Amino acid sequence: MKITVINGTEKRGVTYRLKEAFLEPFRGKAEITEFYLPKDCPGFCSGCTTCFRKEPELCKDACYVQPIEKALLEADLFVFTSPAYVFHATGAMKAMLDHFGYRWMPHRPAKEMFGKRAVIITQCLGSGENSTAKDIKDSLSWWGVSYIKKCSYKLMGEIVWDKLPEKKRSSMLKSIAKTARKFALIDYGKPAHAGIMAKCKFYACRILQTKLGKDNPEYTDYKYWKANGWIGKARPWK
Repeated sequence: MKITVINGTEKRGVTYRLKEAFLEPFRGKAEITEFYLPKDCPGFCSGCTTCFRKEPELCKDACYVQPIEKALLEADLFVFTSPAYVFHATGAMKAMLDHFGYRWMPHRPAKEMFGKRAVIITQCLGSGENSTAKDIKDSLSWWGVSYIKKCSYKLMGEIVWDKLPEKKRSSMLKSIAKTARKFALIDYGKPAHAGIMAKCKFYACRILQTKLGKDNPEYTDYKYWKANGWIGKARPWK
């Protein structure tokens, strides 16, 4: 089994402790690959559209983005983490996700994504944990990932792990450990079932690509969909 972890910050604070607790049942049993942002993907998307119009390998930040994509495509489980920064995911997380715009379903989604599972871990001071998780879930769901679990936590008054009340730390660790045990029991030899929302998005995009192909048979995204057989009867899920 392979797990790919995308840490939205290099800081090893509350979010890091929760992520470590989640991974505990998998230690020694799974191959875990971690990326820490912004260190492992420091560049911002410049909107040059090279990944859309040509090839993602030509992106100015391909040396960072391609290893992350490889790890994601090979993984059985994703773990995305981010504390709330002004009600949203960290800028580093947003910058990385922007690089994968071409993998959104209206463009060139990877068929492997439709069988993936993901966990999103967020925490905030006061509020913003849900909007932070949504920032990440938006990309995952539009990649085709349909089994997505959100683990969001709220702090009040203190953000340093060692200074949090013992009761609060215990409560969060108990909660994340319960989720981890459930995910550890999953048979990852079987892909996750594509949910109704993922399928609805796919079919809507299929209609879009069919129209674009009629107008321009050489359109890059249409050619990708056609090569995968999705304009016909093939589907990216089993």
